[in-house]
Amino acid sequence: MTQPSTSDRGTGIDSPSAPPAKAEKSSLLDDFMDIFYSPSSVFARRANRDFWVPLIIITVIVGGLFLANRDVFEPIMEAEFARGMAQSAQGNKLTPDQIAAASKFATKFALVGAFVGPPIAMLFIGFVLWVVGKFFDAKQTLNAAMVVATFSYVPRIVEGVVARVQGMFVDPDSLDNRFSLSLGIGRFLDADTTSPVVLGLLGRIDLFTIWVTVLLVIGLAVTGKISRGKAAIAGVVIWLAGALPVLASAFRA
Repeated sequence: MTQPSTSDRGTGIDSPSAPPAKAEKSSLLDDFMDIFYSPSSVFARRANRDFWVPLIIITVIVGGLFLANRDVFEPIMEAEFARGMAQSAQGNKLTPDQIAAASKFATKFALVGAFVGPPIAMLFIGFVLWVVGKFFDAKQTLNAAMVVATFSYVPRIVEGVVARVQGMFVDPDSLDNRFSLSLGIGRFLDADTTSPVVLGLLGRIDLFTIWVTVLLVIGLAVTGKISRGKAAIAGVVIWLAGALPVLASAFRA
C-alpha cells in the first residue's frame, strides 16, 4: 500500500508542472491573441522577457495602418494645422504660399511620426508606469513595466482598423479635428468653440485610451504584486499624466 501512495504523491507533486506547459505555449502570436481576453496571463509569463521584438512589431503595424489611413487622416491634419495657424500670431504673418508649404511639411512629418511616435510612446508610458508604481509599493522591474506598456499598446492597432472602417462611411467634411474618429466624448465636441483644455481632457475619455489604461492597471497589479485597487489609483494618475502634453500645448496656444 506504501507503493501506490508514493506513486500518487509523485503525481501530485508533478501535476503543478502543468503551468509550465502553458508557459511553453507563450509564443508572440499567442501573447498578442491572449492580450484581448487573458491579459493577466500575458503579463505574468512575459514579465522577465524581452520587450523589444513586440515593440517593433506593434510599431510597424501601427505605422502601416497610419499609411493605409492616410486619406482619412489628411483632412484631420489639415484642419488641425489650419486651426493652429489661425490661433498663432506667427500664422497671421505668413503668406498663403508659406502656409501651404508649412502644411505640406507638417503632413510629411506626420508620416515619419507614425513610425517614430509609437515606440517613444511605449517607452515613455513604461517608464511612467514604473515610476508611478513605486509610490504604490509596486515591486515591478523596469523591464516588466516596459513589457506591460508594450502589450497595453495593442488596442491602438484595433483603433487603426476601426478608423479605416469608419473612413469608408464618414463624410470627409466632418473630419475637422483630431477626435473626429474617436469613440468617445471628444467626437461630439466642437473644436472651434470648446476650450482646448476641456477638449484635451474630455478627448481622453474614449474607448481605446480607457482600454489601454485598464491593461496598464492589470499589468501593474500582476507584475508589481499590488492590489487591483492600488493599481487602479495608479492608472488614474497615469491617465492624467497622459493629458499633460495636450494641456501644455493648449496653454501655450
